[in-house]
Amino acid sequence: MEPQIIWQQNSDNPDNGTNLAKIAKFWSNLQGRKIAWRQRLIPKTENINEIDWESQRFDEEFKLQTSEIRGITLYWRKADSDREVSTTPHKLELDLQQLQLYIYPQSQKELVIRVGIPEVVYQKIEITNPLWEITRSGENYSLILRDKQQQIEVKVILSPDNRDKLKEQLLG
Repeated sequence: MEPQIIWQQNSDNPDNGTNLAKIAKFWSNLQGRKIAWRQRLIPKTENINEIDWESQRFDEEFKLQTSEIRGITLYWRKADSDREVSTTPHKLELDLQQLQLYIYPQSQKELVIRVGIPEVVYQKIEITNPLWEITRSGENYSLILRDKQQQIEVKVILSPDNRDKLKEQLLG
């Protein structure tokens, strides 16, 4: 499976029409799903990998309704609205690995819109050289990590398989 599908207006790529059809299918499959809508200015370097996609003030998450592409224009409604909204792109990029659609509107060439399923944001905790303890309960193992300074205790329950994998990685 290709990692990225690109459609560009007036492209001479023989797959351009097929790519638009694949993107249209992805767009219509978002119907009824909660999506994350992020708009950013394209950097002067035009490298969208430099864009900070972390949540910002005007970003939105909403349930998408009547998502479809007619011609080359994307149409949709928010679940709580009767008003149909649209944008006509000059370029669309579908990242199949991250399930993100990048929309480059014709009317605002300096803008890119990223639409996708909201990602899960994990709380990250860093513990350096914690106190630890391992106990066995039935066939599972409990690993308890403690950081007295941060007053954090993390309990990890490992199946025998997971314990063996951890052991392997620690020794490897």
